[in-house]
This record gives sequence, structure tokens and C-alpha cells, in this order.
Amino acid sequence: MRDRLVTVFGGGGFIGRYAAQALLRSGARVRFAGRDPRRALYLKPLGGLGQSQFVAADVTRADTVARAVEGADAVVNLVGTFGADMARVQFNGARIVAAAAAQAGVEALVHISAIGADATGRSRYAQTKGAGDDAIRSAFPAATILRPSVVFGPEDHFLNRFARLIAIAPVVPVLRAPTRFQPVYVADVAAAICLAATEPAAHAGRTYELGGPNTLTMRELLGYIATETGRRPRFLELPDLAGAALASAGFLPGMPITRDQWLMLQADNVVAPGAQGLEAFGIVPTPIAAVAGEWLVRYRRQGRFARRVLETGDASA
Repeated sequence: MRDRLVTVFGGGGFIGRYAAQALLRSGARVRFAGRDPRRALYLKPLGGLGQSQFVAADVTRADTVARAVEGADAVVNLVGTFGADMARVQFNGARIVAAAAAQAGVEALVHISAIGADATGRSRYAQTKGAGDDAIRSAFPAATILRPSVVFGPEDHFLNRFARLIAIAPVVPVLRAPTRFQPVYVADVAAAICLAATEPAAHAGRTYELGGPNTLTMRELLGYIATETGRRPRFLELPDLAGAALASAGFLPGMPITRDQWLMLQADNVVAPGAQGLEAFGIVPTPIAAVAGEWLVRYRRQGRFARRVLETGDASA
């Protein structure tokens, strides 16, 4: 991949920062494309001189996307949203990126979707992700589509979101306690993205579902976070009628929740039986317990000093 150019849409985001680092380590030149490319400038020191480029682009505007992919050997689309413009970004935006990549003669296109993506799904998020996948396949049949489960890492909005709630609330309401998740480590997802972009002959035209080695229910996941952070809240499992009412109101005590997110919780977020995943890339999935403690420690009462306190025998940490 040395000196090959990879355009990354959304490279300044959570997954993007790890994908970019993997690509830079591989020797590729990375062109960060986003509505505000300055958001990715913090990654520039991670590459060599001239290894990083920055360009303004909006996936919903075909002219800016065409400029961003011009001369690229590979394209990675990481752009997604839970906002009101899901269809505009996740369907139309995906279609525009794929069409531009095909027009530019790009060798590899890697598109980040999500487990549960289905154009006929219950939630708007699943529908727009599924429609986006279909648009990608139609415009660029050789694209590699990666569908991760919930992605966790130091900057995530999943484990950290619940850890903040558990740190402040004596009672933590639990929606859809039996719903299962298969959280996947962001560095593993980034490695798969890099390999899909650098080895198109091996991964072209394929769809992969990426999950970690641990399958946890919502209740088990919250329990793990509480244990890891040394907290002992009371967990209150809410019946579906109460959960639906809270979602309709747009608010769960301690955090917002939308009606669409409630619908997403109705289905397990795990790799489908028989689906190819990280093993197809030769990647051994990272367990949550192997890495999450490194950043969840900040939610202990003594923060990063908690482990030192525990070693001296103070069980209140």
C-alpha cells in the first residue's frame, strides 16, 4: 500500500481515527474528506511528511465527493448518523460515494454499515443503512461492506455513556434487559477496514459482520460496567410498556433516547449464524475485559488513582 492514496470520508470521527492510523501505518497516503476537514487535523502528526491530505466534502453533494475521490486508489465511507437526516446521509450519501468511486475508477470501496441493516427493518436507522448497502452494491458491485455490532473504544458513545450514568445514578433504569449485543473493539474494526482497502482481490464484493468474542445482554453489559468502575447502583428493569412511553417522550432518566433507538433495541445486535466476520481477515477479536478497564477506570470514585487505593486495601474505591 506504500504511496497508494485512500480517501476516507468521516476520517476524523471515532472509528475514522483508528482506521486512518491503520492505513497510515500500512504506508498509504490518506486523504481525509469531511464537511470540516479541520476536525481531522489532529491525526496529521501520525503520518509522515506529505502522507496526509485534507479536503472539504459532503457526502450528500456529488460535486464535492467527485473531487475528494479523484486520483484515489481506494475509498472508505464511514459517514453515518442517528439524526433526522438519516436517509439523506446513509442512503443518498452512500449512493453518491459509490457512484463517484465507480466513475473515478477506484480499485477498492469499503463501506461501513451496521449489523441489522435492512431496507425493510423496523427502525429508520436499519432501513436507511440497508437501503444504503443496496445502493452501494448497485453502483459499485465490488465494494466490501462491513457491518459491525456496537463498536467500543476509549472515545465511544456506548460504554462511556452508560458508565457516566452508572457513576451518578443510585438507580439505573434498564430498557430491554434481555437484548443481546456483541461489542467489537474499534481497533479490530480499523484493522479490517485497512485490510479490505489494501487487499481488494481478497474481499471485493463481500459483506462481513463484525462482532467481538463476548455476547452480553443489556443487563449483563451494565453489570460489567458497574463492576469495572466499582459502582453498586440498583438496576431497575423496565417493562416494555414503560420503555416505549419513555422513548416516545424522548427521555430516559440520565440520558436521551429516541423512538428509533427504542425500535433498534427490539432485536439482538449479534453476528448472524454463518456470517463471515473478523476471522476472514485473520483478526482475533479483542475481549472487552482485555482493554475497557484502561479507560473505564476514570469513572471510579478515585478515578485513575482507584487501583492504587485498592492495592492499599481501601474497598470503598
